[in-house]
Amino acid sequence: MIAPPRSLPRRTSERLTDIQKESVLKAENLTKQVNSPEGLLTIVDSVSFEVFRGESVAIVGASGAGKSTLLALLAGLDSPTSGRVWLAGADLTQLDEDGRARLRAERVGFVFQSFHLVPALTALENVMLPLELAGRRDARKSAIDVLTHVGLKERVGHYPRQLSGGEQQRVALARAFVTRPAVLFADEPTGNLDTATGDRTTQLLFDMNRDSHTTIMLVTHDRTLAQRCGRILTMDAGRLTGD
Repeated sequence: MIAPPRSLPRRTSERLTDIQKESVLKAENLTKQVNSPEGLLTIVDSVSFEVFRGESVAIVGASGAGKSTLLALLAGLDSPTSGRVWLAGADLTQLDEDGRARLRAERVGFVFQSFHLVPALTALENVMLPLELAGRRDARKSAIDVLTHVGLKERVGHYPRQLSGGEQQRVALARAFVTRPAVLFADEPTGNLDTATGDRTTQLLFDMNRDSHTTIMLVTHDRTLAQRCGRILTMDAGRLTGD
């Protein structure tokens, strides 16, 4: 990586130095193949790259390029046909499903286009959920703090059906960040939002990235959102064609 320019503030330079030192995500010859009526289909083809702490990385490409499949492989939600993934220092390919689930619960956050909130739980309960599953005694306080941070202090008792799309996505962001994950994976996080609401959500995403040094890996068709990231990985027909 390029050394930080001398004109950068000291704190920014120190942060970039930290990023250079700490690898949080690494793919090595990552490949995913599936059977189809036409024969063996390669969705992700020998992808290799490394991501460091605090980076923001967008994965872009045409529909069918393999972006969401790559994200699922990196997060341990799917298993590769070949190749390896290291996430927060752990080799995902050496873990069973229970081991991958524990790692996700401890070190990973997710934000999806369709929010994936639990309808029967309030905003507060949705954000508390990962903390309670981890046995955290401060679940309620931590959830209230992060919901306040995303501007939803007055909506903590509302159910998803009582919230707008933008509010639901802010709850999803709060739930993703409340555990202070090493990596946050986002798949089209603004895809179901209007432009103004999407812009506010994007600003929150990068504010929280800056404040917590959580690494962000996001899939998006939104070039404006992609260009706000520090790196852009371009995929075409399953291959990584640009970084």
